[in-house]
Amino acid sequence: MEIHFSDLLELEAPKNLERLLPLLLPTLRQRSLPPYPNPNPNPRMAWATRFLTAVAFLAVGVVFAPDTVIGASHSSAITSAAKLAHLLCFSTAFGAALWVTFIGGIIMFKNLPRHQFGSLQGRMFPAYFTLVSTCAAVSVAAFAYLHPWRSASSIERYQLGFLLSSLGFDLSNLFVFTPMTIEMMKKRHKVERELNIGEEVGWSKNMEAAKTNPKLAGMNKKFGMIHGLSSLANILSFGSLAMHSWYLAGKINL
Repeated sequence: MEIHFSDLLELEAPKNLERLLPLLLPTLRQRSLPPYPNPNPNPRMAWATRFLTAVAFLAVGVVFAPDTVIGASHSSAITSAAKLAHLLCFSTAFGAALWVTFIGGIIMFKNLPRHQFGSLQGRMFPAYFTLVSTCAAVSVAAFAYLHPWRSASSIERYQLGFLLSSLGFDLSNLFVFTPMTIEMMKKRHKVERELNIGEEVGWSKNMEAAKTNPKLAGMNKKFGMIHGLSSLANILSFGSLAMHSWYLAGKINL
């Protein structure tokens, strides 16, 4: 049924509102808007645009601190670059670990269906540990260049040890604990689907089903052990970075 402007003029609102709605609804259904277009049809292009924007801001920053690069000697410029690499990679690893460990993961767990949450973590954690491992490796290399072991003080050697510890814990998660956790998670998801659980938020149905299902109980125990080791390695990596942050704070002249 079509509705025309002349039909609306004949109706007196609000007295005839009940007559107006039946005329409007069929017309709105017939002329519904098309689906909202995807604002990012090319995710890779969007990521590249954001990355290049960040790099551009970093390059423009040289204008406001010209002494670090412009007019500096070759060795001084390399030293400044090493300091910048160390600071950026340290802060990136520290910030990513802080968000994933204490904020993002908790929010997702409390609001997403458990299987959806697990699948998301299974994709996010390899990328996360690749990022923090790369940043830790760059931080170690830059710090070792700035403070060679033979001439480094005992405090500087301790700091290099903290960075190496962080790198070691991240690599253990990337290559050992995370793959094991994801594999066990997939196996447990398969068992839970057979029991028609896993689409709820939280652990309540899993714990209830595990009381009468020894297979699920055993998987829960094994998953908890592996996930616990992964979480411990992540916390120890974050703690190592936190200890190094005190050293950096003492060196920064604001």
